Amino acid sequence: MDFNWLVISPIIIILGTGVLQVLFEAFVPARARRLTQLVSSLLAVVAALVMTALIDIWGLVDAPTFVAGSDMLGDHVGIFASMALLLIAFLAIMVIADRTSQLDGAFAGQPADRPGSSDESLTNRLNYQRTEFYPLVLFSLGGMLVFVQAASLLTMFVALEVMSLPLYILAASARRQRLISQEAAIKYFILGAFSSAFFLMGTAFLYGALGNINLALIPANRLPEFLGQYGLNVLLLWFVGALLVTVGLLFKVAAAPFHAWTPDVYQGAPTPITGFMAAGVKIAAFVALLRVLATTAVALFPYMQTMIWVIAVLTIVVGTVMGLRQNDIKRMLAYSSIAHAGFLLIAVVGKGTVVTGNVGALLFYLLTYGIATIGAFGIITLVRNRDGEGNITGEATDMSKWAGLGKTNPWLAASMSVLLLSFAGIPLTAGFMAKFWVFASAASQGGTLLVVIAVLASAATAVFYFRLIRTMYFLAPSEKIAVVTSEGLSSFAITVSVLLTVLLGLFPTVVMNLIS
Repeated sequence: MDFNWLVISPIIIILGTGVLQVLFEAFVPARARRLTQLVSSLLAVVAALVMTALIDIWGLVDAPTFVAGSDMLGDHVGIFASMALLLIAFLAIMVIADRTSQLDGAFAGQPADRPGSSDESLTNRLNYQRTEFYPLVLFSLGGMLVFVQAASLLTMFVALEVMSLPLYILAASARRQRLISQEAAIKYFILGAFSSAFFLMGTAFLYGALGNINLALIPANRLPEFLGQYGLNVLLLWFVGALLVTVGLLFKVAAAPFHAWTPDVYQGAPTPITGFMAAGVKIAAFVALLRVLATTAVALFPYMQTMIWVIAVLTIVVGTVMGLRQNDIKRMLAYSSIAHAGFLLIAVVGKGTVVTGNVGALLFYLLTYGIATIGAFGIITLVRNRDGEGNITGEATDMSKWAGLGKTNPWLAASMSVLLLSFAGIPLTAGFMAKFWVFASAASQGGTLLVVIAVLASAATAVFYFRLIRTMYFLAPSEKIAVVTSEGLSSFAITVSVLLTVLLGLFPTVVMNLIS
């Protein structure tokens, strides 16, 4: 097999650095540990991003470089998705690592401490902070990078677990409201296990029907010959396998009715991890979903198209209606994420096949959504509650407490407004162009009715985005919140997110040409 190791060098860099960071945690002195972990994480992500750019943009390696039957691909879709993941990870690590003027981060000093125990009080008093979340983030990122380039269902399953298991741990490690955080992690773990079980069972059915689990070798173009040799029972196994694998991936993209974990996990997890998870997992899962649907013979099962479209409409409706009812900003963004998943699903399949000619629009949408998500959750980390004695406590996620933020902190309010406008798809933002291209691709594939539903839902989702904007600018300032100063890492990530959101809205064809 002509296996080119250079193509997977970004994955090796990320996972290799994660292994080194485990050793750093054991042997680097405590005073230098945080800086060592942060610098090594950022350097690894930058090195992997540069290598990916060399591979794809400058033609260092002609992709795809692996022969049919390989467990990994080096195709353009996977490499661009890797670039998007690395960019988002760089910004997410900035938010994850940031600490406020009170020297507190988003993570518990000792996640193993029982909430409310004397051990936790001692940890907080000594200002002790574990740094294992850096290698956990890199391991999860490494799983995402493998996930978007996997050609074998077995490799895809291993990547799914490598991506998910660190997130289960990270979701349980919030500094405040630890019990809610741990409850969210348990829910995420249990429903994630169901997702993995569906995926693995579907893989077993496909192997039983076809004799292989490599997506490139599924004989969709030889169906008559295949059925003549093996019969209709094999076709039934084939369909059930494809259905189960698809359901497993729909869990990960938070499509209804497989979305139940999303609001609780988004609310309970540490906010920087929520942003990383919301952006990264959605990119990885959608690219994997495209590969599975494109290569498990969607054209052979026309009702698969109907199923995806029904799920898309249900996802849009659930995300929109439930989002309108939310007063908690993190839960509102969770239902916003569900609605965005529905918008993407309407363009995934059409006319009985995967819309391979419009994958560029989907990738652009995922990139812009991921950038705006990191920025929005980064802003949430800086807006804190203030108790009756004036002490600054945890994050102020209640929408009413953001009253007057536009007057007390114009920069932060303006940044949040730009990102919310992009979520809503308002012109001159990246979100507008992303929705335009995705909706246009769906309409060109016979989904005009779905596009009409999506446009109406998009207008409805703008209501809960504008509620927050109205609260920030048109209500009297609240004395119940305070904007904390930090080391500047979150501010940097927020600024970059806002700039990219505006630039991609003004000059979208630059990135679309790169994708093409």
